[in-house]
Amino acid sequence: MTKPSRISREELAAEGATALPDKEVLSLLDLNANIDLAIDAAAPIDLAVGANANIAAPIEAAASANVLSPDAVSAAQADQGAAITQGITGDATAHGLQDSAITQGATPGDTTQPVDPAATTTGSLTDGNLLNVNVNLDGDLNLAAPIDGAVAANANAAAPIDAAVSANIGSPGAESIAVADQTAIIDQSITGDATAVSDQTSTIDQP
Repeated sequence: MTKPSRISREELAAEGATALPDKEVLSLLDLNANIDLAIDAAAPIDLAVGANANIAAPIEAAASANVLSPDAVSAAQADQGAAITQGITGDATAHGLQDSAITQGATPGDTTQPVDPAATTTGSLTDGNLLNVNVNLDGDLNLAAPIDGAVAANANAAAPIDAAVSANIGSPGAESIAVADQTAIIDQSITGDATAVSDQTSTIDQP
């Protein structure tokens, strides 16, 4: 078996060494990102709303209660009389007219230039980075969303509400009376048309 050769003092003295940077300044990744985004966004919105409405809501309430009151009397009476006459004569008309002419042209980034070798760096153990990454991103985006809408409505709503509440709790011999008497006469009429017109013309040129 051959014995391993030893390094002489002269050979050891001829060796050279380079000190590594401190750990707090040592980076494993050096990332350079150049992002060029050209965004054209157009969203013309047109909306028309027309409505005729009749709303009637007469409300009446009565409440009475006896709690732990022997021989007590609790009475609640709600008496309501409503005579409502509602009339609408007319038209509910909504016109949504939209005319859009959109020209969008995004100027893309110049990616045809040759790469300068002098601007390209190579990672090493002595420059503080083990990996250098150069990223060039050019994004061009054209968005167009013309929106047109029209709403028309005729409505009659009537909600007469009458309530009476009476209660005895833990009251032997007590009387609880609740009376709710309601009379409602409602006459609602609408004479007219509910018309919604939505007319949209869009010319979009996106190169």
